Amino acid sequence: MRTLNHALHWPCLLLAAALIISLCRPVLANEAIVDRIEALNTGHTVEVLGAPLLARQALSNFYANNGYQLAWNSPEHRQQMLAALESAAGDGLDPADYHADLLSGLTSRPDSEMSPELQADLDLLFSDAFLVFGSHLLEGKVNPQTIHAEWSANRRQRELDKILTSALADGTIRQTLEALRPTHPDYHRLVTARQALVQLLGQPWLPLAEQPTIRPGDRDDRLPEIRRRLIALGDLTDPQPAADPNRYSSDLETIVPAFQARHGLEPDGIIGRQTLAALNRLPLERIRQIDATLERWRWLPETLGERFVLVNIAGYELKLMDKGQELLRQRVIVGQPFRQTPVFSDRIRYLVVNPTWTVPRKLMIEDQLPQIRQSLDYLERLNMKVYRGWGADRQQVDPATIDWPSLSRNNFPYQLVQDPGPTNALGQIKFMFPNQYDVYLHDTPSRGLFGRAERSFSSGCIRVERPFLLAEKLLAEDRRYTPDKLKSLVDSKRPETIVLSQPVPVYLQYWTAWVDDNDQLQFRNDIYNRDSRLLARLRETPAGDAQRLTPVSVSSQ
Repeated sequence: MRTLNHALHWPCLLLAAALIISLCRPVLANEAIVDRIEALNTGHTVEVLGAPLLARQALSNFYANNGYQLAWNSPEHRQQMLAALESAAGDGLDPADYHADLLSGLTSRPDSEMSPELQADLDLLFSDAFLVFGSHLLEGKVNPQTIHAEWSANRRQRELDKILTSALADGTIRQTLEALRPTHPDYHRLVTARQALVQLLGQPWLPLAEQPTIRPGDRDDRLPEIRRRLIALGDLTDPQPAADPNRYSSDLETIVPAFQARHGLEPDGIIGRQTLAALNRLPLERIRQIDATLERWRWLPETLGERFVLVNIAGYELKLMDKGQELLRQRVIVGQPFRQTPVFSDRIRYLVVNPTWTVPRKLMIEDQLPQIRQSLDYLERLNMKVYRGWGADRQQVDPATIDWPSLSRNNFPYQLVQDPGPTNALGQIKFMFPNQYDVYLHDTPSRGLFGRAERSFSSGCIRVERPFLLAEKLLAEDRRYTPDKLKSLVDSKRPETIVLSQPVPVYLQYWTAWVDDNDQLQFRNDIYNRDSRLLARLRETPAGDAQRLTPVSVSSQ
């Protein structure tokens, strides 16, 4: 009996040993995935099923960490990814950039009908779609430093390959992608406004003649269509049947100025060329403006900070924010189209009361030199001094001793420095955030220009409407600099530098569309023609990427 039990015991031991060996044996890598990742790692652009794999390094990292195994076996995971891609257009992105059509078609086929190679390709495309789409939501499709479409998924310090691993493990594909979007409420308000405009696509929007002008009380055959558009755009929210639809009656006398104001026009109630041009803008054109602004939001840091200054160049506006509350809003004057104010971010580190102005070289040659040649009194009137050389070794020069007609771009060994005073181009205070563009915020003696609707008159710097109010807000926690103290510093007429105890972030942005605090969708003119260039880059496809290498195509059965 013992012998029989012993005989039966050995097969059980062998079976258990085989099971242990099987569990301990490493899972074999998927050879098709290995082949494609190795091709990527050699520097080639790999195409599968005619589509390039884009997130080169992130794909390699992801599959190396999961043992080069299939990762998208779950139908639920695939459906979540497809649903996320369907929503890409709502963020102004193109689902086709992320293999959406190809993935949708392949996913409809049962796995049993696909070869191992085709299953590997499908898996790679899903991973690639997640990594590139996630990268574009997180940091934008267009690299603002190169103004070209970016497909590497590696710009910001977020390890998207690990984020994908976690999303697959938790089954939270769509939620994870949604969390990569900018969290700022302004971004999401724009997304909502975009959805409303999408509903207008397909409606008739034939051009309205931009002449003659229509004034209150006038009759005009265009007015019924103008009313229809104001209703469609949400400006005329409680339309009542007009006794005479062709007459500019009292119901429009408050609506038209409001429409003009939210398009950055003079709110005079007169339906002239500019107002009619705004009414003629197609819904699709407005959607594209929003798309450009959404992309610019994605370029910004994940948080702007608790306290910051934000300048919208296209909106001619400055805001000071603190813990989500608006402390200050002011009009600003920005650079002319041929001397554009750049887009960048920095920190305001110090203020200068009664500043001198060292004229930038370009302005000395292009603006000041022609004026000086006409009259040497120009320098005296503007309280300017001339120096030879730079820094501590510079020497003041009598303007009368200089042969001004002989000077040129290649022969101008002087500096022009304007002393503090009422004629100083920087006014009585400037806000400094040293940067490569030599751009800053400052006061101005030319205050009449703030009354204009469009205010692109400067040489690149930003003139602030009420600069001392901004200074008071920035210095509110520094008891040494009360409003009275600031006034006494100004009255001294001597330059005084005030270092902020805590530098304040400043963001110079270019937004031609935004939703204001009253949930009104605002539009402004593209004064620098930047939207059109950005939109061209947003429409770039991987095939149009000039940085692509020679593709290696991989066929699948």
